[in-house]
Amino acid sequence: MDAPTVAAAPILVAIDGPAGSGKSSVSRASAARLGFGILDTGAAYRALAWAARETGSDLDDEAAVLALLDSWRYSSTLIGDQRIGVLLHDGQSYRTYDVTAAIRDHAVSGQVSRVSKHPGVRERLNRMFREIVADSGLPGVVIEGRDITTVVAPDAPVRILMTASPEVRAQRRAGELEGLSHEQVLADIAARDAKDALVVDFMTPAPGVTLVDTSELDFEQSVQAVVDIVRAVQGAAEEGK
Repeated sequence: MDAPTVAAAPILVAIDGPAGSGKSSVSRASAARLGFGILDTGAAYRALAWAARETGSDLDDEAAVLALLDSWRYSSTLIGDQRIGVLLHDGQSYRTYDVTAAIRDHAVSGQVSRVSKHPGVRERLNRMFREIVADSGLPGVVIEGRDITTVVAPDAPVRILMTASPEVRAQRRAGELEGLSHEQVLADIAARDAKDALVVDFMTPAPGVTLVDTSELDFEQSVQAVVDIVRAVQGAAEEGK
C-alpha cells in the first residue's frame, strides 16, 4: 500500500518594514507575481480593535481582550482582493461581520496600539497567523507586518526588511494622505520612528534577514527585488535536494 501523499508546507516570505517603505503594496504585488497568498497581519489587529469596540471590551485590559479572542473568529482572504471577516456573539447567536472597510476607519486605527501592546494578545495572534499559513493550501504565503521576521516567522526561509529614507517615505505617504504637507508627514514619520526604535530596529536587519532599501527604487523595481530574492532561495532549495 502506497504511503499517503503529504502536501508540502507553504513557502513563507516574511516582510518587515516601517510605514512608507512600500511594504504593504510591494508585498501584495510580489505575492501575486509569485502565485503566493498574502497575509496582512496588521488587519488582524485592526479587526480585534474593531471587535473590542463593538463588544464594549476594555482595550487596555489584557484579560478582557484575551477573553474576546476566546470567543471571536477571524478570517482573511489570501488571494485576490482583501476581505476581512469577524465572527462575534451578539448575545443570542453568532454573527459574521464583513469589516474590510470598517477596520480602516480612523476611529479604529487610533485604537490598534491599545490591543497590540498586550504580550499575551500578540502571542495568540502570532499563533493564529502561523495556523492560517499552515492551513492555506497554497504553495507560498507572503506575510507582512510588524515583528514578522523576528517574532512571528523567525524560521521563514525568506525574511526581508524593507526600508527607505525618512524623506522618501514621507513623500510617498504625503501622496496618500490628503490635506497634509510633506513637512507634516515627515515630522509624523520621525516621531513614529523614534517610538518604534524603543522596541524594534527597522533600519538594521537581524541575522539572516535581507535588507531591501527602496529609497532609489520605483514600485516595479521594489517588487522585482522581492521576487528575485524569493526565486533565488527557491533555486537554492531545489539544488540542495
